[in-house]
Amino acid sequence: MSAEQKNEFKKRLYQKCIFIIEERIATTALAMVNSQEAANAEEKSSAGDRYEISRAMSHQEKEMYAKQLQANRLELEALLNIDCSRSFESATTGSIVGCKNFSFFIIIGLGKIIFEEKIVFLLSPHAPMAQSLFNKKKGDLIYFNKKEELITDVF
Repeated sequence: MSAEQKNEFKKRLYQKCIFIIEERIATTALAMVNSQEAANAEEKSSAGDRYEISRAMSHQEKEMYAKQLQANRLELEALLNIDCSRSFESATTGSIVGCKNFSFFIIIGLGKIIFEEKIVFLLSPHAPMAQSLFNKKKGDLIYFNKKEELITDVF
C-alpha cells in the first residue's frame, strides 16, 4: 500500500468509527424515548403497587439509557479530537498497527470489526493492548492471543 492509500484507508476507517458511535447514540436516544413513553403509558390499576413498581422500573431504565447516551457522546467527542490525518512511524493514538492477518487501530474501544475485508481491532488508547503497542515499530514483535506476531506496518 502506498502512503496515499494508507492515509485514505485510515480516513475511511476513522469515518466508520464515527458512524458506529453515532449509530449507538441514535439507538440509545430512541431507547430512552421509548422507555419514557412506556412509563407515561402505564395506567393506574387497582393494584397500585404494581403500577408504582412498573413506573419505577421504567424510570430506572430511562436513567440507564441516559448514562449510556452521555458516555457515547463523550466517546464521540474524544474520537473527534484525535488527529488521524498524519502518518506515524511508531504506534501511538491515531495510528494503525498492521500485522499479517489483522490490524489494530488505536483510537476508540469498539472491539473487532471487519472493514473492507480486513480484520481490525479498534482499541482505546487506554486499553492494556494499546499500551503494549505504544512506541512499537515495523519489524517489532508483539504478543497477541498468546502468539507472537510481527508488526508489518505502522501508519
